[in-house]
Amino acid sequence: MLSGVLAALGAGLLWGLVFVTPLLLPDYPGTMLSFGRYLAFGLIALIPAWFDRRRMTGLRRQDWIAALKLALVGNVIYYATLASAIQLADAPLPTMLIGTLPVVIAICSNWSPHDSSERIAWSKLIMPLLIIFIGLMLVNAAELRHLDGKRSLADYGRGALLALVAVAAWTWYPIMNSRYMKVYTHISSTTWATAQGLATLPLALSGMALSWIFPAIAGGDSYAFPFGPQPEKFILVMLALGLLASWMGTLLWNHASQKLPTSLAGQLIVFETLAALLYTFIYRGSFPGPQILAGIILLCAGVTLAVRAFRPAK
Repeated sequence: MLSGVLAALGAGLLWGLVFVTPLLLPDYPGTMLSFGRYLAFGLIALIPAWFDRRRMTGLRRQDWIAALKLALVGNVIYYATLASAIQLADAPLPTMLIGTLPVVIAICSNWSPHDSSERIAWSKLIMPLLIIFIGLMLVNAAELRHLDGKRSLADYGRGALLALVAVAAWTWYPIMNSRYMKVYTHISSTTWATAQGLATLPLALSGMALSWIFPAIAGGDSYAFPFGPQPEKFILVMLALGLLASWMGTLLWNHASQKLPTSLAGQLIVFETLAALLYTFIYRGSFPGPQILAGIILLCAGVTLAVRAFRPAK
């Protein structure tokens, strides 16, 4: 359990980098950040795939199909809908909806677990979930005050719907990924992360090609295809995301998925929220206010209670 929790913490710290990327590259539309990140993920995955080629060639056709489905839903659809939601409705509203993921995943996985031994009594689960939910609402309510008011009600509505699609995509991904890894335990975390990276590569290449054919996908005719107005910075940040947030983050999450009940692993996605907050405040050079600090304390308390609830009785 300890190695699983630490792996989930590591994945969250790496995934949190994704939320400051738009701040580092404000002139880039969300679609290009998504395609760039996953193109880098796929290209970087070619290196470990070569060194791990014996196990990679041992993957069956059904493994590659599963990796492609996970890459499509958990990578491309999730990030594209989230980025589009932020563009339509500003960042705070979609972020608040995405912030419910730890609670939503825990409820869905515990409601219908693949392995009945992973089910936990709702009486043990309800308190940490409630504390995490309150903490998330405190944090996001503070951020909602920063809505710019420049969008129409229709834009907010469409943005909220796209954010809910992103929530659905990333509820499905960790549950199905965890189930697959627990059934096919012979597939290592590293091999499975690399397989998902390779499966993402053709999807990212297709997205980049469509952005070239249909410039509106890349943010209109003003976008300087393919690397935008700051090509060196864009390439460097995308390579960093591809290596850290995508390949290493997926590797660590795969390890956590093998070691932890899915209901617990779902709650530990809150580490991503905490990391995103940390990096954002470091970037801003500011300190979080009392409401956000209270929310962070509740998030940490909820995670601690969740881990204790799943600890086997001695």
